[in-house]
Amino acid sequence: MDFNAYQKALSSQLRGLECPFTEKEFDQRLARVRDRMAREDFGALLLTDPSDIFYLTGYSTFEVSVHVALVVTQEELLLQVPSIEMGPAMVTTRVARVSGYRWEGIGEVLEPLVQILNDGVETVGIDAWHGSLRQGVLEGLKARMPGVRFLNNGGLLKKIRIVKSQAEIGLLRESARITAEGLEAAVAAVRPGVTDNDIAAVGARALLEAGSEFMSMQPIVTTGRRSSVIHCNHKRTVIQEGDPVFLEFGSAWQRYTAPMMRTIVAGARPSSEMERVHDGCRRIVDTLLNSIRPGVTFDQAAHDAERALQPLADKVFFSGVFGYTVGAQFPPSWVEGSGFIARGGNMEFRAGMVFHLPICLRIPNQWGIGCSETILVTDDGAEPITRNPWTLG
Repeated sequence: MDFNAYQKALSSQLRGLECPFTEKEFDQRLARVRDRMAREDFGALLLTDPSDIFYLTGYSTFEVSVHVALVVTQEELLLQVPSIEMGPAMVTTRVARVSGYRWEGIGEVLEPLVQILNDGVETVGIDAWHGSLRQGVLEGLKARMPGVRFLNNGGLLKKIRIVKSQAEIGLLRESARITAEGLEAAVAAVRPGVTDNDIAAVGARALLEAGSEFMSMQPIVTTGRRSSVIHCNHKRTVIQEGDPVFLEFGSAWQRYTAPMMRTIVAGARPSSEMERVHDGCRRIVDTLLNSIRPGVTFDQAAHDAERALQPLADKVFFSGVFGYTVGAQFPPSWVEGSGFIARGGNMEFRAGMVFHLPICLRIPNQWGIGCSETILVTDDGAEPITRNPWTLG
């Protein structure tokens, strides 16, 4: 059978069976999006970011390298997927109108999009800064619809997604629980003579056994001097006595990720310098927990955190981002991208926002120490939903 027949066969019994939210939840999200579209004068949205499409439909797959699009108008939703993704489209969504194209025939995507976008639409909002929007698709649509304007939507979906519903917060709490289990297992396996791969394998097994889906980023484990280099990962490096072992894990539960960092010193007491840097991580996180509350700007919290970093600022490398939003994501990253706690951030904290506070301080050519929390902004301030024990041993 072809993919159209496959669609019909699956739809008869499995339609929406693995959809992660109720119809009411999706209806509320879609209503907020359409209201914002009307206020910003977009006749349609052309969405290609997998996490945006998931947010409005539940569509979920590990294959995020292919063209998938969701067209949103005031009257319709059109989900467009390649033939190999018709199964996930049927099982994970309840979208009434799903259009398939041959996996090997990318040129076939244009006509269905032209048909829905030519129906009285004057302005189409696109995410011009996301890599999922293929240049060939956009240029093909512009050539076929010269009277339609394609404008950057200014992060329209991100502005809505940044505040989580109670259902989403529940999924993030479950991810936090599983993330902690994976870290505990990995910490217990740290000892001189094993490799960073060995630790990553133990942690990954624990995450998966505890219920994690495929993760947006695989477990991160580095040791010794390699831990001083940002965004290294395990590479068959033998752990030496006294080495700090940096761990950053994030399980996925219904695609939602609450990450956490820990650092453990292998087989010895931490040096006084390691303790000092670890205390600096704790001081920064505690400062953020005290600063973050509704009405405070991201910029203000970042300035408070910079003061907490100051005693170590000349000695350690820090990325400059004290927090980033997390929620539902797909590989290659669990970073949602809807907000960053950093200098110049003029957005204000609101209840329902969820941030990972990724505090890792690295002394170049020596080692790095990172400890973090994922936190929920409440009406009263900041609540950690991860439970970091804040020890180096």
